[in-house]
Amino acid sequence: MTPFNSYDETRFSSPGMVILLIFIAYLFSFGMRMIWVDAFSGFDEMYWNGQLMINTNDGYYFASAVQHLLNGMHAQNPQIPVALDSYPAMIYATLYTFKLLPFSLESVILYMPAVISSLIVIPVILTTRLFGLPLLGFFAALLASITVSYYNRTMVGYYDSDMFAVLMQMMILYSFAGLMIRKNILYAVMSAIFIALYPYFYPQGLSLIYAMFFIYLAYTLGGHLLYKKRKQVKDRTGFSVSETLEPTPMMYMGIALVAVALSPLLLIVKIIAAAVLIGLYYSGKLVTRYWLYLALGGILFFLLNANVFALIYGKLMIYTERGSELEGLKFFQVIQTVREAGGIDFETMANRISGSIPAVIAALSGYILLIIRKPQFIIALPLIGVGIFSLWGGLRFTVYAVPVAAIGTLFLFYMIADYIKNQTARYAFIMLLTTAALYPNITHIIDYKVPTVFTAKEVAALNELKQRGSDKDYVIAWWDYGYPVWFYTNKNTLIDGGKHHHDNYIVSKILTTDSQTEAANLSRMAVETYISSGYKEVADTLFKNKQPDQIDVETYLLQLRTDDIDLPKATRDIYLYLPYRMMELLPTVTLFSNLNLNTPDNRQQPFFYLTASVQDTGKTLELGNGISILKENSTLKINNNEVPIKEFYQVGYDRTNKFQVNRQQFASEGLNVIYMPSYGRFLVIDDFYLNSTYIQMFVLEHYDETLFEPVILSPLTKVYRSKR
Repeated sequence: MTPFNSYDETRFSSPGMVILLIFIAYLFSFGMRMIWVDAFSGFDEMYWNGQLMINTNDGYYFASAVQHLLNGMHAQNPQIPVALDSYPAMIYATLYTFKLLPFSLESVILYMPAVISSLIVIPVILTTRLFGLPLLGFFAALLASITVSYYNRTMVGYYDSDMFAVLMQMMILYSFAGLMIRKNILYAVMSAIFIALYPYFYPQGLSLIYAMFFIYLAYTLGGHLLYKKRKQVKDRTGFSVSETLEPTPMMYMGIALVAVALSPLLLIVKIIAAAVLIGLYYSGKLVTRYWLYLALGGILFFLLNANVFALIYGKLMIYTERGSELEGLKFFQVIQTVREAGGIDFETMANRISGSIPAVIAALSGYILLIIRKPQFIIALPLIGVGIFSLWGGLRFTVYAVPVAAIGTLFLFYMIADYIKNQTARYAFIMLLTTAALYPNITHIIDYKVPTVFTAKEVAALNELKQRGSDKDYVIAWWDYGYPVWFYTNKNTLIDGGKHHHDNYIVSKILTTDSQTEAANLSRMAVETYISSGYKEVADTLFKNKQPDQIDVETYLLQLRTDDIDLPKATRDIYLYLPYRMMELLPTVTLFSNLNLNTPDNRQQPFFYLTASVQDTGKTLELGNGISILKENSTLKINNNEVPIKEFYQVGYDRTNKFQVNRQQFASEGLNVIYMPSYGRFLVIDDFYLNSTYIQMFVLEHYDETLFEPVILSPLTKVYRSKR
């Protein structure tokens, strides 16, 4: 029975027509994702090994695990077993796709997101088919598959677990909705299968599945209570309780089955338990009352063993806590520097979830009306809810709401069009509204020219580093570059896109200290401590964080600035990775070590300004943001204040590609200006940054020959080997 008496889409509900609708929607989704490929197909700097490179750093995490399975690379990397244990389904799906198809690994990881994510059209169409409106699902699938947030996280090249996360959630939602509407064992089994497999694809999303299960429980058990008062409920609400909420053995069996699937049991145990439950159901030996008891037992077992509420609370805290830590040493927390984990405004949320503010209002309104017409769709509330939570939790949460929002949007369109009597005009109106909803998302796709993670020249430098040393070696690099460094060098890092906690302090200190002795000594101490401790966090181990004999970090680091310190025996080479692209990140990197770990520290950060916006007026060089160089007296004007230029550098490459540094000193105090004509950039920095490891060794190529030797000195990448 459809939510509308005036819509008859029976002819579109046959398996053949549904498959056709899915096929068309899939082609649309995949085709839209190929726009990015076409846009960059002529850019050689974005190709490596004959293929466009991927455009997300995290993709190299999974790709490195695939490399390990293929040829044994990264055998010394302690994070690879973690990847295989956490995301086995995604990694092995990639592995067997590569083995079965005649494509390079680079091609597989490039196109796999588009191939998999476009399958979202299947659960969207099948879900609306449950209440007799497959065309509504078709239009919603077009919208869901390309809406800003979903597209951004599943486009060609965005090789990440998101391609499976939302797809699996929607398949679970479809299964739950089917169980609640059709009360058929097929949907109960489907729910259990998808839920049991879900953690192998996307373990972080279990809290969402728990929430959906709780709603299913409330709906089913609440129906058990309300059904006893069906007359009063019918009189009060106007809908038949016996149609929507009548408790049946199937509903309770579904609870028991899903509870087993969600419980932390071995997969083989889950399969055996599920087989027993299904066998009991078909035997007909248990009446409704006993299925209720079995369901309640399953719920109790699940709650006692799955650590549900701690998981949900922990997820909330991760994305709502900000600042330094409260106990032990006061390390700076990375979460507040991650853009996708910071709160967003309503307009951003609207654009990400539906493409525009009017569209998201239509989506939320339509979803509310859909619940009124089809109460079973309350099962989708966690997905909509987490999308709204993005206002506090950050951008990444918007993606989960996209498919349900698309269904809500089209449901509202159907309700509005219901007032049009002529069927042809009605569907024409729906198509017009759908086109209007699609337009801002298509425009976004056309304009969204996100580049590859690295350029070919940067990868060539990493590939050169791969030829040196062994897979035991370590590269000191900021966490943004950890995974690509693994993939292209077959070497290890201290921090990466997933392991960036207290050890950010260590790497930040190495990159920003004004003592290259400290940088070399701390690098050796950190790497060898990491290995000897069994890969524990270096900062906690070295500084004995939260232990009775916790050391004074400032005193310890001062010792590392001297040669009068016993370093552990060198067991592997250590390389310092200094890419040009890190220059803009340097102030963020500095936040993690320019603090006093003994107390919450709000010290003023050093001065750093980087610009490519330069205008020569004759008397001044205008650098933007109220900053200019007064040529006549070699002074910087910053807003209304004048500051002396202490030192002026011009650095870059001459016609023979030889590196040149020209230095002029104008004052004993003030700010420093570095002009880099090879990059078209000006730097205005104080002495803190001028003397830092990164500026000295990358920008100026000034290094202590007793501590470091250059391995790669290219305009985009500079790598030094530590001699300590």
